Amino acid sequence: MTNYQGMPPLEHRPQITSFFEFWPSQIIYLPVVAQWLGLSLKYRSFSLPLIANPTIPLAGMVGESKSGILGLAGDYARTFIAPWVVCKKKTDTIEAQVNAALNTLQQANIHFPIVAKPDQGCRGAGVWKVNDAQRLADYIRAFPNGHSFILQHLSAYQPEVGIFYIRLPNEQQGKIISITLKYQPFIVGNGQHTVRELILQDQRAAQLTDVYFPRLHERLHEVLPIGEQLQLAFAGNHCRGSLFRNGNAHITPALTRALDMVLADVDGFYYGRLDVRFSDIDALMRGENFDIIEINGAASEATHIWDPSTRLHEVYDALFLQYRTLFVIGDQLRQQGHQPPSVIDLLKAWWQERQLVSHYPATD
Repeated sequence: MTNYQGMPPLEHRPQITSFFEFWPSQIIYLPVVAQWLGLSLKYRSFSLPLIANPTIPLAGMVGESKSGILGLAGDYARTFIAPWVVCKKKTDTIEAQVNAALNTLQQANIHFPIVAKPDQGCRGAGVWKVNDAQRLADYIRAFPNGHSFILQHLSAYQPEVGIFYIRLPNEQQGKIISITLKYQPFIVGNGQHTVRELILQDQRAAQLTDVYFPRLHERLHEVLPIGEQLQLAFAGNHCRGSLFRNGNAHITPALTRALDMVLADVDGFYYGRLDVRFSDIDALMRGENFDIIEINGAASEATHIWDPSTRLHEVYDALFLQYRTLFVIGDQLRQQGHQPPSVIDLLKAWWQERQLVSHYPATD
């Protein structure tokens, strides 16, 4: 079994999953909706959180462009972000589009392997690892016409975390309120059982067959040799099958200071989660040797809540803190002259994103 080099040892919980871990999001978020309504009355605005990151449309609550957010980074911040380019699916031949994408990558000095993902997306939808031009052609072919996707350098660092960061507009220093350690699930061959059987034998993986089986459909009947490992998911997302562990014990002043400096150079960013790859946990705690692969806005979660050992009241403590902070930041920015958008704008963006995501290729 892999030792997840660079990560803290994966602690096996007596609970395979939380009893609420795979509840429908509509149920999980009912108390948050009630809190939002109460805070709306207190602050006299339902849409106040939608200016919490004033340079990002709707603060990144829905429909935001990933490249648009990364593009807010100045020269200093960009040194910590994995290089990326943006391409658009057109009606040209696939061969012509692949050649154009390869030229764009070459000009940006980005080489395979890369990560392909929608420029507008959520919860890991449509994310692929791309090792060569043929795989890139497959991705472009599967992507919806007229929409943009990102091709990003695959960080040389393997370990990954989600870091939730907030900073009040009237303060110079921010705060990390959550670190989530992300472990990619895998199975190990025994020379006897098929991939399908190995997945079904694992207590947790067996609950996620709707995620793993489609991705591995061509290998489900394959018998893995003894000791061979097969990664079940690539995207570091809970709903795509990754294992999340609470990493809040690894929050340090040094890491906070490092992110203060980086994010001060991302125009108008006060609230959200960074998806980060890093060399090893000790270096990360020192604020060294890390690549930011994505910056998420107001719709972010403090994803440590999906550690199976998290209690339900701890989930709501974290979520209530998040949305209370959104209103506080929004109120401070409103006092500086920023005006909250209309609820109609939010609903339109939500509907457009929902329709678009349904056309993305299946996630790795």
